[in-house]
Amino acid sequence: MHEFEALLFSDCERFGAGIGKPEAAPRLQDIRDAFENPEEIDDSPETTPSKRLKNLVPEYEKVLFGTLGAQEIGLPRMRENCPHFGDWLVRLEAYAGG
Repeated sequence: MHEFEALLFSDCERFGAGIGKPEAAPRLQDIRDAFENPEEIDDSPETTPSKRLKNLVPEYEKVLFGTLGAQEIGLPRMRENCPHFGDWLVRLEAYAGG
């Protein structure tokens, strides 16, 4: 539930556009639709979000594609779709005073 790539399933269309692979969005959305939220996609070592992304986009590189996709999706959308991540950010913001 704590793999970075799960956040990238928060908006499959934006992620696909962000990495220059809009044609991958429908297949990514099929994966996303099989779970209540993106964080639940991390349901086994064989089907982690990163492995699913690598299967659909063989050239996927976490640092490059993850950054591009995350920027395109945006933090508000990730928070909205990933409740554990959103709660964690709320706690961090409380520590930071805001």
